[in-house]
Amino acid sequence: MSGHFPGADMSDISPGGYDLAHRAGDHPLMRELVDKAYGEDHPGEVEPFSSCTWWTLGEMIQGLRLQPGEQLVDLGCGRGGPGLWLARATSARLTGVDFSPVAVELASKRAAHFVPEGRAEFRVGRFDETGLPDAVADGVISMDALPFAPDRQAAVIELHRIMAPGARAVFTISESSSADPDAKGHWSTWLGYFEAAGLHLERRVEDPGRNDRWFRLYDLWRRHEAELRAEIGDKATDALIEEADASDRLHKRRPVLLVLRRDALDRA
Repeated sequence: MSGHFPGADMSDISPGGYDLAHRAGDHPLMRELVDKAYGEDHPGEVEPFSSCTWWTLGEMIQGLRLQPGEQLVDLGCGRGGPGLWLARATSARLTGVDFSPVAVELASKRAAHFVPEGRAEFRVGRFDETGLPDAVADGVISMDALPFAPDRQAAVIELHRIMAPGARAVFTISESSSADPDAKGHWSTWLGYFEAAGLHLERRVEDPGRNDRWFRLYDLWRRHEAELRAEIGDKATDALIEEADASDRLHKRRPVLLVLRRDALDRA
């Protein structure tokens, strides 16, 4: 949807728009099309509202290095799938934050399928104002979500605030090339945000297959437009087709996964 999936026009970002997107994304037909586009790379149980794959989940486990009982925070958690899967895999506690009340509602309903009662909670919040205590997170993830923060610098400062000393954050972004008019997404800009906030880059790895998976999904949306209109409605389908028609911008972006760390001696 416009502004609701990676690669879309980021000018239309609102809780109401994401409420619509998450309700549509919860539909069986939408999940079926994602599964077809991703094939064996798709972690079906997770039902991600993003470009999450088995590779992504493995990289997140490696990057986070969580211990049982530690606190994981998922920023822009959507319907909660990746965070819940990771919480189960690492025996961590999970707090998911999203500005869409519908996403929080859907994620809360899914929690019992992954972790025991009391191990996961979801709340409404923003990237720059999560409502979480200082230094609460032993690990943080943000799957295809952080670039949608209206103020990216403020979001990275908030990320540092909620991370405990020594904690790591793993998130995915699409870096803009120098030819892309979205200069805020250029790698040097992101690096400046991290350094200014006191976060150290530990790892940066490209995911060269991610754009191809999105192109396959866009093609499926177009081919199944009539079915989508019958199942999720005209408004949601119009937004999907609008995004698919604007997909050429992905050729100017490099999808990457980043691992950041707050210094263990940083007590600020």
